[in-house]
Amino acid sequence: MKKLESSLTNMVLVLTGVAVVMGGILAFVNHLTEGPIAQQKEKTLADGIKAVMVCDDLVVTKTDTVKQNDAKGKELTYIIYQTQDKAGKDLGAAVESTTGGFGGDLKVLVGFDADGKILGYTLLEHAETPGLGAKADKWFQKGEKGDIIGKVPAEPLTVSKDGGQVDAITASTITSRAFLLAVNNAYNAYKVTPAADAETGASKQVSK
Repeated sequence: MKKLESSLTNMVLVLTGVAVVMGGILAFVNHLTEGPIAQQKEKTLADGIKAVMVCDDLVVTKTDTVKQNDAKGKELTYIIYQTQDKAGKDLGAAVESTTGGFGGDLKVLVGFDADGKILGYTLLEHAETPGLGAKADKWFQKGEKGDIIGKVPAEPLTVSKDGGQVDAITASTITSRAFLLAVNNAYNAYKVTPAADAETGASKQVSK
């Protein structure tokens, strides 16, 4: 019996030691990759802002965070990047907006001009079905079947199946509704945010 107790103790000690070593290795690897991952996310965002604002030479003058409740009372957070060109002209803003899609969260970055017209968009994150819902990255672009570029969502954009003016992605109505909701919400968040003001003292960031 004592021999059994000794074996169990040794097993526990060995397993504990392995867990500690593995935990240390994982923490070290995480520390090594944390910086590069953060830098890549920053670059992806910077490239995304330039793409949705349709301007390669711009400055992010101010970043605002807006919280609003959706129709179900859930609090949603939007990040608004106010932009100007190098001459100091207000270009509008790029807005991060997240909704629940068919497969998970759908995070969209939408560019609006000063009047609220959609300049462009890009998907930052999604978990939609490849070949179906994932088509949202192209489907609503200029010249495509669900083209929303140039529209002002003062009246919410909806799919034609719901009586709206936007063609849904084939076999992906849920994703299409989620995408348009994200765009509509982004517009609403943008319109309640004061335009960038050079006198606010907010630090300017050059989109690289």
